[in-house]
Amino acid sequence: MNGTSTVERRSLAQRLDALPFTRKHGRVLGGSGIGWALDAMDVGLISFIIAALAQQWGIDKGQSGLIASVGFAGMAVGASLGGLLADRFGRRQVFAVTLLVYGVATGASALVGGVGLLLVLRFFVGLGLGAELPVASTYVSEFAPARIRGRLIVILEAFWAVGWTAAAVIGYFVVPASEHGWRWAFALGAIPAVYALVVRWGLPESPRWLAGRGRAEQAEAIVASFEAAGSRRAPSAAPATAPAPDAPDAPDAPAAPVAGAHAPASPSAPAAPVAVTTGGRLAALWSAEFRGRTLSIWVVWFCVNFAYYGAFIWIPSILVDAGFSLVRSFGFTLVITLAQLPGYAVAAWLIEVWGRRLTLSVFLVGSAASAIVFGTVHTESAIIASGMALSFFNLGAWGALYAVTPEIYPTSSRATGAGWAAGVGRIASIAAPLLVPVLLAAGGPGLTFTVFAVFFIVAAGAAWGLVDRRGAALDDR
Repeated sequence: MNGTSTVERRSLAQRLDALPFTRKHGRVLGGSGIGWALDAMDVGLISFIIAALAQQWGIDKGQSGLIASVGFAGMAVGASLGGLLADRFGRRQVFAVTLLVYGVATGASALVGGVGLLLVLRFFVGLGLGAELPVASTYVSEFAPARIRGRLIVILEAFWAVGWTAAAVIGYFVVPASEHGWRWAFALGAIPAVYALVVRWGLPESPRWLAGRGRAEQAEAIVASFEAAGSRRAPSAAPATAPAPDAPDAPDAPAAPVAGAHAPASPSAPAAPVAVTTGGRLAALWSAEFRGRTLSIWVVWFCVNFAYYGAFIWIPSILVDAGFSLVRSFGFTLVITLAQLPGYAVAAWLIEVWGRRLTLSVFLVGSAASAIVFGTVHTESAIIASGMALSFFNLGAWGALYAVTPEIYPTSSRATGAGWAAGVGRIASIAAPLLVPVLLAAGGPGLTFTVFAVFFIVAAGAAWGLVDRRGAALDDR
């Protein structure tokens, strides 16, 4: 592969980090966020649809768990493959294809007449959505200026709350409205994918990825367009440097030069990509430099996925089993969902104040405490209050997790690292919906949500094995 010289790549990276937030950043964030919201809307809708199908088709909890889990199986495959493909073919192209797969499969789901075909289509829906999330976070992080990168990724993740709220609204007003309400819900979920696909193709490719592939002229043109949007001129001399990593993380910083570091670049000593082949990218995740980060991020992703999807997929059905009507349980879920937005807002502020690890661990501990309370209360007010707290802390933790994941890997394997972390997490999201009926039968909501709390605590501990790059430039090897 013919790479761009170290001087050129550093210049591009430093110029990106020196930019103010521009309307072009807004388009990147918004275009990516639409895909993110679609993912949340689909996951949210299936929880309402499962509750409706349990009454209309008479499916049991085992079949309900299978419907939920098969989508996550598709997500596990999609996340793992999507990251590899994005490092090979580019972020934008892979993102657009994932939305196309999602849209077709979701629209077709509205026409199914039995569980078998629904399971097949749910797998393909998951395949598209699973690849989309890690690619989106990688894409946005590579455009974001270093000083606000974490905050922008949390804002990107906040689109999840928008999508989940839309799902709750559709679930409350559309799903119970008629016998075919769940079909209309699927149809409504497919329509935005068309718009998202158009928007996505209108966005630029990551200049960091282009530079790493030796396409310097294209990367230069994109960076220059962002500078023009910010009323900035491209630097004619040495570009401004980004802040150095926090002192506690210095020993964990890469030995090779990092984009934005203060050491002078030298064309004779290039910062070579960590990997240039698919096998090399996978091997790099477990190299001496990255294996500690990889193990920690995989543990966090696994535990958070297990607790989050185990809880939120089943909340509407658990409330129905507790004696609330279908409409009333959907109403409770809608109110609980609204607490996601302030959770993201607080996390977006704290992540650039406290840093990634502390913010992530605090929100995970808050999630654990909320889960225990939610599993043991019985009054309407206590259910709503504890559910809102769980929603607040858990989604704030998700924002911090998506911010830190792409930052811990270099550009040449960033999407691969983020994709495989998400893929490992999806294994837990497959298992959780299947195990929840077993836990509910063994000890009811109290035992079930205590198990979720344990997973949150384990994730909080594992978060301290990650490198915190708050304010630091990305590693552009």
